[in-house]
Amino acid sequence: MSNMNIFLPEAMKSFVDEQVVERGYGTSSEYVRDLIRKDQQRRQLRMLLVQGGLSAPAAEADKTYFESLRERVRIAGGKAVDRVRGR
Repeated sequence: MSNMNIFLPEAMKSFVDEQVVERGYGTSSEYVRDLIRKDQQRRQLRMLLVQGGLSAPAAEADKTYFESLRERVRIAGGKAVDRVRGR
């Protein structure tokens, strides 16, 4: 792992220290790493959304499509609940 030193105004340093305590991070480095990971995820999501927006539609988004989508979500949600409950 590499080291990086950053300089913050006192108000920002205080904010970081508060976040470390309130959110249960062990150190300010953990907090900053988490912020960076979340930013990377946002960038990835944005890229996927742009790619999806530029792609041709796979099927018409009509009433039948949304009913099918809702059913798949219900089924997936039920499976997730079963996994949590150990079924």
